[in-house]
Amino acid sequence: QVQLVESGGGLVQAGGSLRLSCAASGLTFSSHAMGWFRQAPGKEREFVGGISWNGRNSYYADSVKGRFTISRDNAQNTVYLQMNSLKLEDTAVYYCAAGRIGSYSGASYDYWGRGAQVTVSS
Repeated sequence: QVQLVESGGGLVQAGGSLRLSCAASGLTFSSHAMGWFRQAPGKEREFVGGISWNGRNSYYADSVKGRFTISRDNAQNTVYLQMNSLKLEDTAVYYCAAGRIGSYSGASYDYWGRGAQVTVSS
């Protein structure tokens, strides 16, 4: 049974930082691309960033480029999302996802976590 469990969410002031973690089990983690998505209240889910199976390639939505960084540790079956210079509009539930072929589209991912709330306050 595949499980993706996000952690590290919380409340942070604008301009601050948070690091989300996503621990994976039940799959060959090193064979999967990983992605982060988010969904704000009343809005559709949107792509945040993705990373290739070996960590050599990462790509981001324009809205977070330069502020967020994705990394992974295949020995620990964990992917991270470092979020810096947080803005009010970054407030959302953040989801990690795993897929054989990652992309900007959620349809490329086969497995999803349950999400972690990130709230940015002024």
